[in-house]
Amino acid sequence: MLEQILIAILAGIVAGTFTGLFPGIHINLVALLLFVFASFFLRFTSPIVLAVFIVAMSITHTFLDFIPSVFLGAPDEETALSVLPGHRMLMEGQGYGAIKLTTIGAFFGVLIAIALTPFFVATAPIFYPFLTKIMAFLLIAIITFLILQEEKKMWAFLVFMLSGILGLTTMNLTVIKQSLFPLFSGLFGTSLLALSFLQNVTLPKQKIKKIKLDKKDTVKTLGLSIIASSLVSFLPGVGSAQAATIASALKKFNEKMFLVLLGAVNTITMLLSFVALFAIQKPRSGVAVFAGKFLPFLNHQQLWLLLMAGLFTACISVFLSLFFARVFSKGIVKINYRLLCLSIILFIAFLSLILSGPFSLLVLLAGTAIGIATSLIGIKKIHMMGSLLLPVILYHLI
Repeated sequence: MLEQILIAILAGIVAGTFTGLFPGIHINLVALLLFVFASFFLRFTSPIVLAVFIVAMSITHTFLDFIPSVFLGAPDEETALSVLPGHRMLMEGQGYGAIKLTTIGAFFGVLIAIALTPFFVATAPIFYPFLTKIMAFLLIAIITFLILQEEKKMWAFLVFMLSGILGLTTMNLTVIKQSLFPLFSGLFGTSLLALSFLQNVTLPKQKIKKIKLDKKDTVKTLGLSIIASSLVSFLPGVGSAQAATIASALKKFNEKMFLVLLGAVNTITMLLSFVALFAIQKPRSGVAVFAGKFLPFLNHQQLWLLLMAGLFTACISVFLSLFFARVFSKGIVKINYRLLCLSIILFIAFLSLILSGPFSLLVLLAGTAIGIATSLIGIKKIHMMGSLLLPVILYHLI
């Protein structure tokens, strides 16, 4: 049994590396394929081994999917906000440093999630119904607070609403599959790439050096990641992106701390989505849905096996993340960056066409236009998270 568990972890790490580094290939797709062929695999192994594979893949993915977001401007829902400070650090020759910051946050996020699991298991059944009732009003208050902080308040509100309407429309169009890919690629990816192309940006040589962090700021940031992740991890339709938005409303972060926050929130919400299977018998992520199908009656011993598999995976993922960050740092400066931007834009458009259908190109174009306008107006791009927040608010209100 131990050998099968180790093989499942290693296979999950390989799969998570692939999904993390290649934009458009999502862990939900791999989990779905595993479920489709489950009857074949279950001839040779047990459901808990397949669930371990899913956990290992998911944790590896949360570490590595920041790399294409920072270096290529190709984000997904979880890493969209990292594009902004990550891109700035890339332009300063610190792309490796940006990934190192998200990796630090992600690793501590795993430790925090595991340490707090007994507390979440004890309190989630009590607070879950209450949080479900107030989540819409909490998000409205946070959005209002963020908009009021802007000098150009009307523009911020307009960007939030336009993004929200685009997100709502995209998610409700059945002709668009994997709708979040063109949505977030346009808002946070191709918009930045298009501006870099038009401005003929040249990348500086990337520095691979140590990152100095203030211990007090880091502890405060990780503490806020716990609060924000705890509020959203057990709720339907709410995930790490919303948790980061909540934390941003609670405290102003500098560039480095915001990347640490995003890394921590990503892994905390991912691990807690599996804890929710045990605590409230409801999966809170796509991959947790499939883990729940393999383990419909998840017990205490199985939960801790999944968490320990997650911890083991995180230890390996730290080295993988930093290794691939070095590879990208050394390789990206050897390429004409303007040509690279154009190539990535075309590649994202091609992926949208293949993965999401022809109508997704309209979503990609609309998102790109909103993203460019937001940059030119000079307001925070976090308001474009309305693409997720408005649908979630309406879900909880209606």
